[in-house]
Amino acid sequence: MISRREFITLLGGAAAWPMAARGQQLERMRRIGVLVPFAENDPLTQARVTAFQQGLQELGWTAGRNIQFEYRFAGPDPESMRTHAVTLVALAPDVILASSPPVLAALQHETRTIPIVFVNVADPVGVNLVQSLARPGGNMTGFTDFEFAIVGKWLELLKEIAPSVTRVSVILAPEHVTNAALLRSTEAVAPSFGVYLTPGRVRDAAEIEHAINVFAREPNGGLIVLPNPVTVGVPSKAIISLAARHRLPAVYPFRSLVINGGLISYGVDDNDQYRRTASYVDRILRGEKPADLPVQAPNKYELVINLKTAMALGLDVPPTLLALADEVIE
Repeated sequence: MISRREFITLLGGAAAWPMAARGQQLERMRRIGVLVPFAENDPLTQARVTAFQQGLQELGWTAGRNIQFEYRFAGPDPESMRTHAVTLVALAPDVILASSPPVLAALQHETRTIPIVFVNVADPVGVNLVQSLARPGGNMTGFTDFEFAIVGKWLELLKEIAPSVTRVSVILAPEHVTNAALLRSTEAVAPSFGVYLTPGRVRDAAEIEHAINVFAREPNGGLIVLPNPVTVGVPSKAIISLAARHRLPAVYPFRSLVINGGLISYGVDDNDQYRRTASYVDRILRGEKPADLPVQAPNKYELVINLKTAMALGLDVPPTLLALADEVIE
């Protein structure tokens, strides 16, 4: 016969067992794939990766203890994206974090079952990554970075900081589907700002230099730089340098480019976007499905101005614009 004390001890152990089992389940080593269209040694890439890892750690996921990372840095080359997508999917990770429509298209070609969380995608419905923002419906969900209407704000800022601009070159990657849509949106609103648009279609640093050098031959020019792996990664240094050399005011999509010498940016905090993706990776690792997790829109846009660059370009930044800025770099 079991004594009352023994019975209570046995009962307590039985009640604790499911919790212990759940703890062991959560502590099981999970594999997270990461595929991005940037170079591994790019400081922007490292900052984004660090933000993602910090977000996971805050939720209880630590590399080497209960998660293992499989990183693939494809750069802007489409063939490299496809190759890395094949090798990463072959590892059968529990979830994949990826950015940029070309990367996601490559992953979509390889798997319709492995959960994928995307980041920095402007129109996931339009590029057929999800069925709808509220109900993604497949194996993908994630975080958008821009609405197409933002191009009007970029033109407005360019005209406000440099009123003499009448010609604008939109620097974009031609194969990037959301860049094409952003260009169409810019063309639609350009007449209302009294500017003539020239698409600057670039695939690498050499094409960036050629496009900007040719555009800069005529006066009263300015640039709008669209977000894509060619213009935001390492090649962005060439754009910033050429804009300074030709004294071209330019609007950029991310703060990081203004920190590195660009004139002005209006867009999401890209590091914060990567940190936020950790919440969806966490929920998927704990059993939720991407199909049931709504796509998240940006919760804030930031205006950043580099006064040092403005002075070098001979521009007087209006006090009203400075008052609106979230950050001013002096």
